[in-house]
Amino acid sequence: MDVLMLSRLQFAFATFIHFIFVPLTLGLSLITAVMETKYVRTGDETYKRMAKFWGKLFLINFALGVVTGITLEFQFGTNWSRYSEFVGDIFGSLLAIEATAAFFLESTFVAVWVFGWEKLSPKFHAVCIWIVAFAANLSALWILLANGFMQHPVGYVIQNGRAELGSFLDVVTNPYGWNEFFHTVTGAWALGGFFVVGVSAYHLLRKQNVDFFTKSFRVGAAFALIFSLVVALVGHRQGNIVAEVQPAKLAAMESHWETQKNAPMYLLAVPDPANEGNSIQIGRIPSILSLMAFNDPSAEVKGLKDFPKEDRPPVTLTFSAFRLMVGLGTLMLVMAVLAFISRHHPAESSPKLLKAFVWMIPVPYIALQAGWAVAEVGRQPWIVYGLMRTKDAVSPIAVEQVAISLVAFFVVYILLAALDIFLLAKYARKEPA
Repeated sequence: MDVLMLSRLQFAFATFIHFIFVPLTLGLSLITAVMETKYVRTGDETYKRMAKFWGKLFLINFALGVVTGITLEFQFGTNWSRYSEFVGDIFGSLLAIEATAAFFLESTFVAVWVFGWEKLSPKFHAVCIWIVAFAANLSALWILLANGFMQHPVGYVIQNGRAELGSFLDVVTNPYGWNEFFHTVTGAWALGGFFVVGVSAYHLLRKQNVDFFTKSFRVGAAFALIFSLVVALVGHRQGNIVAEVQPAKLAAMESHWETQKNAPMYLLAVPDPANEGNSIQIGRIPSILSLMAFNDPSAEVKGLKDFPKEDRPPVTLTFSAFRLMVGLGTLMLVMAVLAFISRHHPAESSPKLLKAFVWMIPVPYIALQAGWAVAEVGRQPWIVYGLMRTKDAVSPIAVEQVAISLVAFFVVYILLAALDIFLLAKYARKEPA
């Protein structure tokens, strides 16, 4: 393998592991804030215990997520220095704002919240966790605006061979970045809901703290249903934007080869060994691709054959990841409806249904990871869409250097992920104090 492939593997692996932590941090911070607010409004001590129980799981995930996230930014200097040199003025400013305006705010008030239970008034203590939740999601906004620039560059000028900031307002109002933000965070909030539902179902199966976990189940079920719906609606809008600004990605998502009106969608596509650059398509649904992409069943959708081969994304991986995301998203919506229907007396649900809720815990994680595979793989071969190719962004370093760091990243990140899963499982199975 060359430096380019090793660097891509390293960044992809590190991002994949880091994103195990991110969505639960976003989801649990908001859910914990809602629970503590219910305690302040009602005086019900059960909600206070709920905030502490779920807050502990949030803290475990948050602490390990910070560790895995820090190294990602260093890779822009070590592995992707040519990229940093080209867009550092724009990309770097967004990450700097994320650190100073969001991460430090989140970290500070996490400490206040943890140590302030008996020192602050209940109302101000609840305000602290709301600030944590706000800052965590604000952090996601700045990072996704940076990614949005990579997906759809705006607000820049090319000077001296570099992309320099031309309009900060255009960068921070980039519609691609904002829709990507809402698509990601609503998915994370749905994940948080399913996590709470799944852990609550585990305890309800064992008839442990039924009142406590029934109330937790209700909060989680509401989050799961509301945001499973919202993420689907926002995802449709994201598809419209992709069709407009990244038509090659859209074509790869649907394995769509021929430019045509009334473009159909196929449920399955596999490479055709007898016809290079094409695929065998199964399950044709007429006009649906045109409708999904442009809200018009007769709209023309550009096919992959209209793009030079060097500008086409990897089709099989993009297509498969998109199908996986949509399929699991549909499953999430169905299970969220079942959870919401059974929310008043979940302990009386059938054991099979409660077990299904437990097994649903990893499903949103996989759906979110598949979505990011679509976003990033589908952007290829560009690191900044239409401006800089990925092959031109890699650092001029030796293969051995990247290989050694890749192995180190693999070992450390696997250990951290395993530690996170172990600690979450250990404390989630415990009864609330």
